[in-house]
Amino acid sequence: MFDHIIVAPAASTPKLPMFSLEERVEIVREVFHDNPRVEVAGFQGLLVEFARQRGACAILRGLRAVSDFEYEFQMALMNRRLEKHIQTVFLMTDYRWLFISSTIVKEAAKAGADVRSMIPDPAWFRLQERLGLPETPQA
Repeated sequence: MFDHIIVAPAASTPKLPMFSLEERVEIVREVFHDNPRVEVAGFQGLLVEFARQRGACAILRGLRAVSDFEYEFQMALMNRRLEKHIQTVFLMTDYRWLFISSTIVKEAAKAGADVRSMIPDPAWFRLQERLGLPETPQA
């Protein structure tokens, strides 16, 4: 779909991230280190402004469930109002990932659940280190 993608973790988020912006950028860079078409750059402020500054034509957003759509649709309309030349493209996740969210993964890991297969290795290693998890999760 796209020749070049910028994965852009946000400095400001309504969530309570476990990792700093710098750590999140580093994790994503590790995940995509062997893909020259993926660039990683953290940003502050409005996503649409970051996209405009980078010359992007679209903002790519993932949807897990219908519950994601209302919020994402509102954001897409606001972004269009702010910058009419940048489109928002929604992609649906595979059914295997419908239940996954960073909050659920963090809470499950804190409780000792095996979440390793749900997140990329660089994220798992950082999560393991941050939470003091054993190398082999409990069953």
